[in-house]
Amino acid sequence: MAIIHKTTMSPTKLELLAAWLPGRSWYGGVAGREPELARAGGFRLDDPEGEVGIEFMVVTDTSGDEPRSYHVPLTYRGAPLDGADEALIGTTEHGVLGTRWVYDGTHDPVLVTQVLALVQGKAEPQAQSESDTPDPTVAARLDGEFDPDRVAVEAVRVPRATEDGALGSVTAPWSRADGESSRGVFFLVRER
Repeated sequence: MAIIHKTTMSPTKLELLAAWLPGRSWYGGVAGREPELARAGGFRLDDPEGEVGIEFMVVTDTSGDEPRSYHVPLTYRGAPLDGADEALIGTTEHGVLGTRWVYDGTHDPVLVTQVLALVQGKAEPQAQSESDTPDPTVAARLDGEFDPDRVAVEAVRVPRATEDGALGSVTAPWSRADGESSRGVFFLVRER
């Protein structure tokens, strides 16, 4: 079980994401404007080995004409992940754990394995900001059995309501900029 430390991070997660998001093809912000990000929701999964932090964060960017929410799967590691330089969001100094390498979790095999475990009912979603607290608002669906070597886990970067006939999915809530709650797809599991 992951322990959530109430401490400082420098730079913060939001500062790291504000620098990283504008370079993503799926980012819909206004060119030349810095993102103005706020946390809007998310959840965590535990790494069975206890080495990798796994977080699914929703951030809302209010820098454009209309607020836009993005789902960003993150992993936190105590050392660089071999072969994942292109997935590195940045490093941060954690007040308890020291230097942490923060990755776009879609490129981290630990995150992908745990999302597959979640849709199979073998992993339990955890609250984003509390230790040892299940999050019952996260729902995972799987239609039948699958061969893990023959499926792909697709992150939905802009959460939406439709699943497009996927083999499985993970849905969760987040708060919109107007304070209302939304629910959408965070991941799809598809056959390759």
